[in-house]
Amino acid sequence: MISAPSATTAPADTPQPKAQTSGDVLHLANARLVLADTVLHGSLTVADGQIADITEGAHVSQGAIDCDGDYLIPGLIELHTDNLERHIEPRPSVDWPHLSAILAHDGELAATGITTVFDAMRVGSIHRGKGGYVKYARALTDEILALRRADALRISHFLHLRAEICSETLLEELAEFTPEDRIGILSLMDHTPGQRQFRDISKLKTYVAKKRGMTDAEFSDHVTHLKGLRAEFGDRHEAGAVTHAKRLGAVLASHDDTTADQVAASVRHGIGFAEFPTTFEAAEACRAHGTAIMMGAPNIIRGGSHSGNVSALDLAKADLLDIVSSDYVPSALLLSAFHLGTLWQDLPRAIRTVTANPAQVAGLPDRGELATGRRADLVRVASMGDTPVVRGVWSKGRQVG
Repeated sequence: MISAPSATTAPADTPQPKAQTSGDVLHLANARLVLADTVLHGSLTVADGQIADITEGAHVSQGAIDCDGDYLIPGLIELHTDNLERHIEPRPSVDWPHLSAILAHDGELAATGITTVFDAMRVGSIHRGKGGYVKYARALTDEILALRRADALRISHFLHLRAEICSETLLEELAEFTPEDRIGILSLMDHTPGQRQFRDISKLKTYVAKKRGMTDAEFSDHVTHLKGLRAEFGDRHEAGAVTHAKRLGAVLASHDDTTADQVAASVRHGIGFAEFPTTFEAAEACRAHGTAIMMGAPNIIRGGSHSGNVSALDLAKADLLDIVSSDYVPSALLLSAFHLGTLWQDLPRAIRTVTANPAQVAGLPDRGELATGRRADLVRVASMGDTPVVRGVWSKGRQVG
């Protein structure tokens, strides 16, 4: 069971693309419509940016788009992606022009079938050494909001603050945000070496040392410094981040919980869903508490975690998977859903992990399902062997991909 979020306000939506005018009607016919619990061969009509009608049958009326038997699914909903960060820093220490980066990120997601995204931005900085990182989230938020006001984006963009507990400046940076920013999600991140995602420090070394070009001595110093930050700031930062989430009206998410005790602590904080639990123990504890479980699409596609943690496929087989995130590969979201459809022999259930279920935990009741009255965010999907191929994307009834 997926629980509704506890946020006091719904996240602000992107005004672009505008809904169709009353004179514009879109007909998509001869499609395999993936509904909430079944696949229906039929047609779908869009008016004023909403789904106006769903009809069974293969008939293609004049003026309709013939989908040639392709699947038609709801637009994908992405709750946690690092993709924007990859665009603003395509190489270590390369600060790419942000307007260009945001627009490229927006276009890439539209091309992969993602019509709603919560852009994840790290909050909390470290000012020391090669492993440090500087503040950027407040300024980037202002740039995203400006693009939203200018109707310059293809898809719906919401804001997700990744609160890095193991940092020096988390609470000062969170204080720069206000309820008027309408932050949708705040996740509690703790990348202290030796626990959670990086219980195996060798995995951290492979990731960080390669990315930042660290020597063994520099990496050892980096680990010592991070552990010191956690000891000095960790508890205060965690409590403060929870308080700020309530102040901002954001859905709170845990991240990389590993033990049942950590899950219990997250539940006490009031989390709306759990991002990437790293063990069976943590996933089972989430299920026992009724907490929705999100895992990464790359984990599903690769058949395992790049950090050496629990396999998302194993969790799926054990009925311990509710939501999928593309994480660091946008195109993986659609691919993973069809992988799960094959694994479960239930495509509607699999599609819900990337549409209806994330919509529910994020507080977006207007989308995520092919049903009359819902927002017309749609993806036409063909098949090339076992690979789903995007052949059309509509946001509020306007084609964007």
